[in-house]
Amino acid sequence: MSIEYIYPEFEVIRNENRCIQCRVCERQCANEVHSYNAERNILLSDETKCVNCHRCVSLCPTRALKIVKNDCTFRENANWQNDTIKEIYKQANSGGVLLSSMGNPKPFPVYWDKILINASQVTNPSIDPLREPMETRVFLGKKPETIQRDANGEIICDLPPQLELSVPVMFSAMSYGSISYNAHKSLAIAASELGIYYNTGEGGLHEDFYCYGENTIVQVASGRFGVHEGYLKSGAAIEIKMGQGAKPGIGGHLPGTKIVGDVSRTRMIPEGSDAISPAPHHDIYSIEDLRQLVFSLKEATEYKKPVIVKVAAVHNIAAIASGIARSGADIIAIDGFRGGTGAAPTRIRDNVGIPIELALASVDQRLRDEGIRNNVSLVVGGSIRNAADVVKAIALGADACYVATSALLALGCHLCRTCQTGKCNWGIATQRPELVKRLNPEIGSQRLINLITAWKHEIKELMGGMGINSIEALRGNRLMLRGIGLTEKELEILGISHAGE
Repeated sequence: MSIEYIYPEFEVIRNENRCIQCRVCERQCANEVHSYNAERNILLSDETKCVNCHRCVSLCPTRALKIVKNDCTFRENANWQNDTIKEIYKQANSGGVLLSSMGNPKPFPVYWDKILINASQVTNPSIDPLREPMETRVFLGKKPETIQRDANGEIICDLPPQLELSVPVMFSAMSYGSISYNAHKSLAIAASELGIYYNTGEGGLHEDFYCYGENTIVQVASGRFGVHEGYLKSGAAIEIKMGQGAKPGIGGHLPGTKIVGDVSRTRMIPEGSDAISPAPHHDIYSIEDLRQLVFSLKEATEYKKPVIVKVAAVHNIAAIASGIARSGADIIAIDGFRGGTGAAPTRIRDNVGIPIELALASVDQRLRDEGIRNNVSLVVGGSIRNAADVVKAIALGADACYVATSALLALGCHLCRTCQTGKCNWGIATQRPELVKRLNPEIGSQRLINLITAWKHEIKELMGGMGINSIEALRGNRLMLRGIGLTEKELEILGISHAGE
């Protein structure tokens, strides 16, 4: 059976009384859903191509369009669900691995939503963030165990390289090629204006963005795309990508159709060739090998930049993090299984890895138990959706959070989950010039600035309500958290008490 015989997932409903045949929908749809029939003077819809990206609905001047989930599905079956059957048909038709985008959509527990924040009342008064000082700055990097003073009693401030953030949020790794030039520019401008950092991802750094180096984290992945001495020295920090939450244990793959023009030059590979990052770094098979790369990168940058090691959240993450903390890395980035990406094998995305909340709590506790928590900072990502998630993450032990999907949503992403096709109608996950120009970097960067500014205000309000006036006082303060609807084992791993205790 061919996939073409499956009824379309979405229906395009057109109100003929409102439609004025302006053909905006036809011009705006990169998937060629809409077409004009001159003989009948009507617009037609090929619903087999619709991905429900909302572009036509949003731009229709008379609101004549609506896209709805098709209710013509297979017979109800709790075991053989509609999506399961369709996936089998797809693979029977193609013989290929299923690819998906933008994070795990399965109904696994979202622990952020089962964690509540404590508020101060009488004995520990709350703080008004509008009238009293509230410190949201954080510094990422190794910290001394004790305060040291010189012969004159002055504090010695000879710290290893640090990243200073005005708010404990950074834009996570999204490579040039997987997202557009204009999307990267939006992230770079916003990071610079906000006093935070954005991450190049594994695709190198476009020459136009070297001017944002003070707010750039450059990534070194197994494919080593775009990596050279100038690239390493251009950023404020270097991140070694060992894994990511959407596809633990799997390398990267950018299709050759996206390796064009500046993407090819930036990655330093031929146009049209697939950019494949191997699953392992072929020079790293132990913590000792990782240590060698960490110090090679430090040597190449004269020990002036902190080195981050990024790993996916997996079941033995606490032991892994303990080894990384001893490898010489300054920061550990942990990516949970809800992390988004442009393309991941569906089976990997939906079945491998663990939630970032559990991974973070176990890593923070392990490092504290071993007395090495100050050796590294912890940055976590994988579906950080709002300011409350950030506050809860810090209270569980994080120093800062990575956000990616939230940032793309701010840029206009409608989460239609077709990034791998390169036909993003919003100009984000595409390299097609006519689509890229739909995203204005000036507008995009301002929307990102607005988002993080709003989160900063909310973080201050949440901390004020807790009677805490600095991120440093919040970090690892699990007494301010309570669980609801969680098992005893979940509460134990998270290191928090149940609500009411």
